[in-house]
Amino acid sequence: MLEKRPNSAHARTSKARHVVAVIGGATAGAEIAGRLASHETEVVIFERNPRPYGKIEDGLPRWHSALRDKECAAIDEKLRNENVHYVPCSALGIELSIEELVHGWGFSAVVLAVGAWKDRPLPIPGASAYVNRGLVYQNPFIISFNHSEDPTFSGTHFEASDGVLVVGGGLASIDVMKVLMLETTRKALRTRGIEVALNEIETKGIPKILGEKGLRWKDLRLKGATLFFRRGPEETSLVGIPPNASSEQIKKVQKSRVKVLKKAQEKYLFNFEPFSVPDGFLIDQGRVAGLRLRRTRVEGDLLILTGETFDRQGAYVVSSIGSIPEPIPGLPMAGELFAFSNPQFGRFAEHPTIFAAGNAVTGQGNIVASRNHARLVSEEALERYLGLAEGTPSSPVIGGEIQVAAETAGRIQAHLDRARLPSVASYSALIERVTERQVAVGYTCNYAEWIRRSTPIIDAKNF
Repeated sequence: MLEKRPNSAHARTSKARHVVAVIGGATAGAEIAGRLASHETEVVIFERNPRPYGKIEDGLPRWHSALRDKECAAIDEKLRNENVHYVPCSALGIELSIEELVHGWGFSAVVLAVGAWKDRPLPIPGASAYVNRGLVYQNPFIISFNHSEDPTFSGTHFEASDGVLVVGGGLASIDVMKVLMLETTRKALRTRGIEVALNEIETKGIPKILGEKGLRWKDLRLKGATLFFRRGPEETSLVGIPPNASSEQIKKVQKSRVKVLKKAQEKYLFNFEPFSVPDGFLIDQGRVAGLRLRRTRVEGDLLILTGETFDRQGAYVVSSIGSIPEPIPGLPMAGELFAFSNPQFGRFAEHPTIFAAGNAVTGQGNIVASRNHARLVSEEALERYLGLAEGTPSSPVIGGEIQVAAETAGRIQAHLDRARLPSVASYSALIERVTERQVAVGYTCNYAEWIRRSTPIIDAKNF
């Protein structure tokens, strides 16, 4: 047996306790784990990556360093609880199956906090053939940007180029536009012998930086990236509409959307093309070299495709039209989302011990805004997050996920209060099995030491 250590599964085995498996250790998973652990329930976090931070680490663009550090520290605090056992490098559907976790290990409940990492496919026939051949999806694009200075990163790197075409209209697409505009501007300045740190240009904005250097935008001879959206600016998803909103509330939100988008354009100088949907690719030597787009118009709530098309050449295309959960073998799907019998609470009728929380339920990979899981974000908070207003930014993801996770933890605890405790023998066998999995992935230290060892050393020059 291993020497007893915090966050290992070499735990107390003289008395049976409920043990809950949580799949995913980021915001939602850590919140649920922390709340259950505080009620003396043991929790096993199965995390597919070495570190548990999910979209806090790889979904927030890297200029959010202070916000990232704050949220990672909050996750760490919850996962260091002595009743939480961390099992890294263990992906559901690869190293683990939902069938064995639900029926084989002896867990009293299994919680899906897997997030929404799969990009919604761009609706152009044959698009999958051009992935990384001129078609880039938003999630790997942001991950590449965040790890561009990480020598240990093994994923695909994407160079920020001038003239990129982006399809979207939500918060994530604004992050993509900022990456493209900030990095291409820095590159253009570098050719003039001017070095500007990423955080400085993100905070001050491109026009102010150029003014300080005695330059204008046209001096850089950049075309800039263009964001294409199927409707008008007032119908982007940047600011959410409250449930059962009055016509006056809807008009107010629509004005806020226009205002936020305009401020982002003024500060980061990207182009915006409304009433445009992708209709096909422009192909050059087997790669995507642009888009054929179709004009749209809106009649009431209906989006009408017109007969007018136009072509736009681009360095490449980034699709930023949303993220969805990855399917899990053994669990039913309804289109892009899990086929919950109770979508509000993330429950499956055929699996009474499975619970789900966070973006696994909402199908929103970036901003929590669907069904009764919606948590509205104020215009002021959104502007701080996007770098458009003064003040400490907060992520639109975090507050909503934590509140939903807290509600889910309450339902799980109620389930445990009604459930029969496992026998001492079953409890001991489960703990031993978790220990074996920890050893198999090299987790032979405590949580804090594991995080220290698995944190890459990043060259932060000009960050």
